[in-house]
Parts: sequence; C-alpha cells; structure tokens
Amino acid sequence: MKQLTRITFNSEVIGGKPCIRGMRVTVGTVVGLMAVGRTIPEILKAYPYLEEADMYEALSYAAWQSEEIEVPLWLEL
Repeated sequence: MKQLTRITFNSEVIGGKPCIRGMRVTVGTVVGLMAVGRTIPEILKAYPYLEEADMYEALSYAAWQSEEIEVPLWLEL
C-alpha cells in the first residue's frame, strides 16, 4: 500500500476518525457520498475546500481498511 498523505487522525478532530487533511470531513463522509451515487464533481462543489486527490485517497484508505482483520481482545476478569 502506498503512503497515504491526505488521511489524518487527530483525537481532537471528529473523535479521531480518519479525516481528509486534518479537516472536519471524514473518509466515511466522502465514501458514503460516493456510495449513494454522488459524483466527484458534485462532492467537490459541496465541499470546495477538498481536492480531487482527496477523493481517491479516501477510496484507497477505505479499500485498504476493508481488507484489514479486526481481532477482538478478550479480557478475563
């Protein structure tokens, strides 16, 4: 996987969710808009401070994340 430079994590911005370049726009927002049929030009018109490269990196991150395996941690008390 190539280095993602546009996806940021900050616990003080949207609770640490993956965001686009430190802004309050999450990867989930971008991918969700695409999932319901919004085009990149439509998203960029709604969020003029985003760039086309942000859209592709959000998709790359989402694709990579979907391949990850989550392993639950069990605590025995």
